Amino acid sequence: MINDNLVLICGTSGGGKSASLRNLPNPEGVMYLNCESGKKLPFPNKFKALTITDPIDIYQAFTEAEGMPGIHTIVIDSLTFMMDMFESIHVLGADDTMAGWQNYQQFFKNLMQQYVSISTKNVIFTAHVLNVLNESEMVVETKVPIKGALKNNGIEAYFSTVVTARKISITQLKDYSSKLLTISEEDELLGYKYVYQTKITKDTVNHRIRSSMGMWSISETFINNDAELLLKRLHKYHS
Repeated sequence: MINDNLVLICGTSGGGKSASLRNLPNPEGVMYLNCESGKKLPFPNKFKALTITDPIDIYQAFTEAEGMPGIHTIVIDSLTFMMDMFESIHVLGADDTMAGWQNYQQFFKNLMQQYVSISTKNVIFTAHVLNVLNESEMVVETKVPIKGALKNNGIEAYFSTVVTARKISITQLKDYSSKLLTISEEDELLGYKYVYQTKITKDTVNHRIRSSMGMWSISETFINNDAELLLKRLHKYHS
């Protein structure tokens, strides 16, 4: 079984990842799993928020969500801090660190293959990115940092839909026009807009943005940073 309503929203700190969750409908139906030490979201909300202090507890959260018909979306904010937390709790303090790193890898695989893949809910992960030198190809890649054996394929390989939350100047957006991209008066005054990038461009060929064929048109390369727009497009594409 595959969860068609799964998306990874990645980007640098301050790029608008968490803020893009603000328009999720029926907020009481959003299970928000906070892996960032209880850091507050940048907007008022009525999410069912749980502060994660051990990543293993996320398994139980997914199991419980399946028995809660009022929950329509699960958000893990963020994947990066989730894996850092697992390393701190279950790897660095382990008597056998080799086994600890094997558990690190297996934790994520189990989460994706045994919980996320069979979930009947929308699932949104956020993640931070870094610019990393690919020494074999001598290019700088922008990707989600991960350790251990998971680094070989990259964490993005577990997602069919990966978008980047970015702050883009209005002049860079002038060649893109769609119903999903609206430039407000405030955006014009500031000179930039927070967006999702849904497709690679010639300037971002080494970003790990991805989606199913035909999901986005070229004019939709940049859209409003709104998670609800992503979910609507996923639902429409897979219906």
